[in-house]
Amino acid sequence: MKTTAAITAVAGYVPDYVLSNSELEKLVPTTSEWIETRTGIKERRILKGEGLGTSDMCVKAIELLLQKRGISALDIDMIIVGTVTPDFVFPSTSNVICDKVGAKNAWGFDLSAACSGFVFGLVTGSQFIETGKYKKVIVVGADKMSAILDYTDRSTCIIFGDGAGAVLLEPSTDGTGVIDSILGVDGSGRKYLHQKAGGSVKPPSHETVDAKEHFVFQDGQPVFKRAVVGMADVSAEIMKNNNLKSEDVNWLVPHQANKRIIDVTAERMGVPPEKVMLNIQRYGNTTAGTIPLCLWDYESQLKKGDNLIISTFGAGFTWGAVYVKWGYDSK
Repeated sequence: MKTTAAITAVAGYVPDYVLSNSELEKLVPTTSEWIETRTGIKERRILKGEGLGTSDMCVKAIELLLQKRGISALDIDMIIVGTVTPDFVFPSTSNVICDKVGAKNAWGFDLSAACSGFVFGLVTGSQFIETGKYKKVIVVGADKMSAILDYTDRSTCIIFGDGAGAVLLEPSTDGTGVIDSILGVDGSGRKYLHQKAGGSVKPPSHETVDAKEHFVFQDGQPVFKRAVVGMADVSAEIMKNNNLKSEDVNWLVPHQANKRIIDVTAERMGVPPEKVMLNIQRYGNTTAGTIPLCLWDYESQLKKGDNLIISTFGAGFTWGAVYVKWGYDSK
């Protein structure tokens, strides 16, 4: 039997501070009803505290993961972190996390694919397992989006929140694990959703800070249109490639960008609402964190062998779908 990378544990972390729609009404011209109708979001979590970054949320998720699996940080071979809000430009957040959790035998790296970061990391991590050389790979999706949001910009500040989720990948020969994937990018989409300054093209300066160019910039309509098509198409394509009918899919695990996009994707796949993982109402869009946070929230409902279609779309543009057979029964 072929060796695949099975998800053998999942954990997450969201900060304590809750930023509600009613609180945002005081910051920007909007209403709670307007936000909920257009996005499905009621509240999001924000990481507060001096000197706290993305790695701190990742550490909380990983420590819970290790505890649940009953293993030590020393058992970990590799940590891959999907994020666009790293602690530093360098060193990598993975590097920082390995130090903070005591994963002295591990190496790793950060992977930048915006909202698709976890999915790209999951596919990458699974291939390290499949080589036979690696036995325990942690894939984390995490972002502290509050660090790059302008809370006077209604088009972005209502959408995003902070959070982290992690899965453990281990070798399996029982048919569970990552079965298939489709990933894609289209760099021409960068003009619609990006951070204007802070990179090598436009390094930080007084001018870039004054112009608020270190915050998320989004042209919402083109992004929404591409995301609706992108997530629906790639999800339908991976079902077709694996001869899966809608009744064969136990769960759709969609990136939590907008409830309307999720609804269209589910409809295209023929998957009813009760089979769609949804937590956007509580956390908003945590970028690379949304999918592992969904798995964490729904873990108790998952059974070994369940067919999961994980689907995402992100800035860049990036997109992808992964067909996963769930690796264990929840206790």
